[in-house]
Amino acid sequence: MTSIKEYNSAEHALGYLARADRITHRAAGEAVVLELVPPGVRRILDLGAGDGRLLALLRIDRPAARGVATDLSPTMLDAARARFAEDPLVAVVAHDLDDPLDALGAPGAFDAVVSCFAIHHCSHARKRALYAEVFELLEPGGVFYNLEHVSSPTPELHEAFFAALGMTLADEDRTNQLLDVESQAAWLREIGFAQVDVFWKWRELALFGGVKP
Repeated sequence: MTSIKEYNSAEHALGYLARADRITHRAAGEAVVLELVPPGVRRILDLGAGDGRLLALLRIDRPAARGVATDLSPTMLDAARARFAEDPLVAVVAHDLDDPLDALGAPGAFDAVVSCFAIHHCSHARKRALYAEVFELLEPGGVFYNLEHVSSPTPELHEAFFAALGMTLADEDRTNQLLDVESQAAWLREIGFAQVDVFWKWRELALFGGVKP
């Protein structure tokens, strides 16, 4: 198993960015995120934001919302800074998801936290700890939605997922540490999130999350 820190490599990050817009059904999952995040949110944190695509989509209908886009990859951060160069309401911040989130704000600093195809690079123990840290960062009534790459229940379905993308298992990102969506949704409930659900799913792509009471 290799580390998420491979994304510090420009080659690895640029390879991802070249593929990202072509991920099958990605736009469908993003559309559900846009539906779920309340239009009146004021402070949005995007964890592992890459080039800032999801945060930019959210702010189209929420132009007054302030945003923070985080990533560990210098290449991703450069792309996000270029995207938001003329937007004074968005800050782009270097942050490794393996590091505690309290560096990004005090408890209750955000009313929406989102992530897209990033947290699956963390170890399972770190995933759970990160979700608890997200809970602390949210104000009461705040929302968390994670559009994520999750594991299939069988090796055959895992292989079929890559076939559906026109790929083979040899193309799989070596930094993936996939976990089933049911376990992750259960963690959110244990942490204290309410209204937890899997809101959208296509094979190994899933959107799950909830609300801080």
